[in-house]
Amino acid sequence: MPMADSVTLTQRNVYILPTRAGLLLGITLLVLLVASINYQLNLGYLLTFLLAGCALVAMHVSHGNLRGITMTLGAHNPVFAGDKALFGIKVLNTRQRMRYALAMAVTDTGQWVHTDVPPKASASVHLAWQPTARGLHRLPTLSAQTLFPLGTFRVWTLWRPAAQVLVYPQPEAKPPPLPDGTSDADHGTTRTAPRHHGEPDSLRPYRRGDPLKNILWKKAAKTGELVSRDSVAAQQHDLWLDRALTDLNHPEQQLSRLCAWVLRADQLGLRYGLRLGNQEIKPDDGPAHLQRCLRALALA
Repeated sequence: MPMADSVTLTQRNVYILPTRAGLLLGITLLVLLVASINYQLNLGYLLTFLLAGCALVAMHVSHGNLRGITMTLGAHNPVFAGDKALFGIKVLNTRQRMRYALAMAVTDTGQWVHTDVPPKASASVHLAWQPTARGLHRLPTLSAQTLFPLGTFRVWTLWRPAAQVLVYPQPEAKPPPLPDGTSDADHGTTRTAPRHHGEPDSLRPYRRGDPLKNILWKKAAKTGELVSRDSVAAQQHDLWLDRALTDLNHPEQQLSRLCAWVLRADQLGLRYGLRLGNQEIKPDDGPAHLQRCLRALALA
């Protein structure tokens, strides 16, 4: 089965087998046929072949209900370890007939999500998956099936998406305060982090021409007062986050504490950098910098 983020169902990748109810129906028809032959019951023959004909028509309708649809994987966001990854699937029906009672699930979970797809239209299905650990994980195999119309046949397919989901380390629940300072061996200087009594040091009232990234927008939203960081002082107060500062021995616990520190530093609007062995991310702030640091922690 090739991996792809979009798949169109044809006779080559749609499978069909009778359900338990279908097998019981087959046994019942066999008993009815034997009884009709034994007792020469014309009405028995009529009932037997009528039910058999309905079952054969249902088999054709059930297979056609799933065949011909196109499933496309939607966008999905990174998650933290322990959280469920949510992703959407667009189900496209290009034909003129209604598609009833389609169900999709992550294979082997048994948690089916059902939907109907109108003619010449599409529907969205949202599934959840629990990653086992941090890192970059390929999405699991997905299943789609239908039991429409009688439930006597199960028509299904398997789909292997090519997309991957990024799982960040789980942030420590109650981390210690941000480190007071780190030693910058590369430049031979010691940089002191801001004191976290609420807002960092080196703040001053806003002046015309100050860069927008130096404005503390969170403080402005709360108090209505525009406050800027002093650029020179901000360079002297860059916060470095390093494994050695966690005072932990287990690598996963170190990453968990660093993840909590990164989220806290971003919440306070600080400039911070990250060191992970040979990898170093220079101090910065903002959403893009936060994503770079979290990605580095996930892939460390």
